[in-house]
Amino acid sequence: MSERLQEHPILNILDGMDVGIIFDGRKLVAKENEMISSALFANNIQVFGKHHFDGWPQGIFCANGQCGQCLLLVDGVPRKACVTPVFEGMNIQSLDGLPRLPEDDDLPVMKEIEKEDVEVLIIGGGPAGLSVAIELGSMGVSTLIVDDKSKLGGKLFLQTHNFFGSIRDCYAGTRGMDIGKIISDEVEKFPSVSIWRDSPVVGVFSDRTVGIVKEGMYRIVKPERIVIATGAREKMLLFHGSDLPGIYGAGAFQTLVNRDLVKTSKSLFIIGGGNVGLIAAYQALQAGIEVKGIAEALPVCGGYKVHLDKLLRLGIRVFTSHTVLEARGAECLESVVISEIDNRFKPITGTEMEFRVDTLLVAVGLSPVDELAKKAEEFGLNTYNAGDAEIIAEASAAMFSGRITGRTILKEMGANVMIPGEWEKFLGVLRGKPGDVHELDTSTRERKVYPVIRCYQDIPCNPCTEVCPLRSISIRSGEISDIPEFHDKCLGCAKCVSICPGLAITLVDRGYDITGKSALVIIPWEMPDGTIAQGMEVITSGREGEIIGPARVIAIKEANWQKRRRLVALEVSMEDADKVAGIRIIKQKEGNTNVGELVRGDEYDVLCRCERVTRSEIRRLIQVGARDINDLKAFLRVGMGPCGGKTCMPLLKQLFRQEKIDLGEVTDHLERPFTQEVPLNAFLGRKEGSY
Repeated sequence: MSERLQEHPILNILDGMDVGIIFDGRKLVAKENEMISSALFANNIQVFGKHHFDGWPQGIFCANGQCGQCLLLVDGVPRKACVTPVFEGMNIQSLDGLPRLPEDDDLPVMKEIEKEDVEVLIIGGGPAGLSVAIELGSMGVSTLIVDDKSKLGGKLFLQTHNFFGSIRDCYAGTRGMDIGKIISDEVEKFPSVSIWRDSPVVGVFSDRTVGIVKEGMYRIVKPERIVIATGAREKMLLFHGSDLPGIYGAGAFQTLVNRDLVKTSKSLFIIGGGNVGLIAAYQALQAGIEVKGIAEALPVCGGYKVHLDKLLRLGIRVFTSHTVLEARGAECLESVVISEIDNRFKPITGTEMEFRVDTLLVAVGLSPVDELAKKAEEFGLNTYNAGDAEIIAEASAAMFSGRITGRTILKEMGANVMIPGEWEKFLGVLRGKPGDVHELDTSTRERKVYPVIRCYQDIPCNPCTEVCPLRSISIRSGEISDIPEFHDKCLGCAKCVSICPGLAITLVDRGYDITGKSALVIIPWEMPDGTIAQGMEVITSGREGEIIGPARVIAIKEANWQKRRRLVALEVSMEDADKVAGIRIIKQKEGNTNVGELVRGDEYDVLCRCERVTRSEIRRLIQVGARDINDLKAFLRVGMGPCGGKTCMPLLKQLFRQEKIDLGEVTDHLERPFTQEVPLNAFLGRKEGSY
């Protein structure tokens, strides 16, 4: 089912050094320094153990070290597979139940904890945190960035697509992975900026200090100012079978595929039609994974229309006003059942469909990682929030938010800097939801060569206007979120085709055929080698995926000034020239409508994965008057597991709302340090050892 990626249209596949590891007595081949979870996935192992409560199979879930789903024994010590790199000779055992405590009665001797004062502490080395650091570093402010990963850039390195927004202000037209390198390299240039990698922040305390595990050793930092740029975590959806291995967030999928270069599955389905789900579907196709479909509960997808349209053109089915009813499988996911829903989000009987897949990606939104921010504000630290930790939006907004936050801090420190008046307005535009959808003029042009621009939704984006050498493309109203329009002349350079983040521009040449029967259409292409070939007859699709007709591939070439995008020249009939927007490569398959009997009720729907607490157990206590989440924790241990409520608390609050309880009547759970597990050896001065 899983294997390593052998090729990719965007990512460089580097053959790392092989190392030998052992899993449950089997000798496996892994790649040096990759995470255990990726090594096991690459060897087609997705069940890592059994839960101690009921023996339920455990596997990858967050891929970010924040839960305990992937816990394993590594040389006898419990470790999280998703954040533990492999090494030669590593002996790994699946965990069946709870790990045994080591037989050691010696009283440990604690080391003296090192303390450090800093001017500005930035928690999070993603787009927002790095942008803050660039502003501060440029003015020589003593700054410390801490991040729990070995590489700065955060989620940028998982994004293979070209970014939207402004070229000048947030690198629009550049791939996220390239932006990550650009801004992380920029930060490295400033001598006043220190960087602690592999250093999770685990607590903010009442004495206004911050606890950090720096490369395995516990340290305390006391900042004058603290910037929370911790990003966001994925929301989950609760349905029957949602805790099966093979069901996880789209972000975890991007980590496994785009960072670790593992082809995680053969076929998948996606729940959620926002940008995260739409982008994940496209990235799955790039990795050679079959996408059976996308289900979105709303009547229209909430992501950018250009993201949706490029999927429709390829042939992916999108089921709006649909939801997931049930996931099926024994040890791992084997199929998913979806259903149409009415305007009250209730399933419509008789509309069920079952799809055989080995993976279900959940992309139903994000929540700010704000537990540290809440404590910092509670204890009176001079606190600033930036990026998704403040407001969930695109990474371009996170970068610009970081710039504003950095300059705000500088102004408060007395530096002679300005925050242009239009910046806040522009940030609001970047954070805004997709706007109106417009009708475009699709009438035949009088010119021989011209672009056809299918960006007809109001979203902030301007690369096509910036790269046109004749300035023949402009934003209609001058506002960056309005739609672009072509006017005047065209050189046929195809720069607009190459740079468009939404792959929404084609170039038409009506002078291609002297007989006037055929035209040449150049489209952008980012699918794997072998999907199409020169001389091949293909079926073309229109702007929203409708079939247009046959075409012949005349040429495929690299866009020589834009990395990792190809331009495909198609010979099409003259009357189809303005209609052709893409190539259909997926043969749509119907789901099985004979789904059999569905599981009714929520007795077995697990809301708290760590402690295996079901929705029905919690519902019963709510119905008899429970209004304090801390009481629920005491009675049921909900939220008391390794993830500390990061996954189940949003679901728990949703359950209160479903029971018609105003959250204003509910006492929230008390956040306590540590926000994640800290090994005892972090206090002993030893990097290795048990938890």
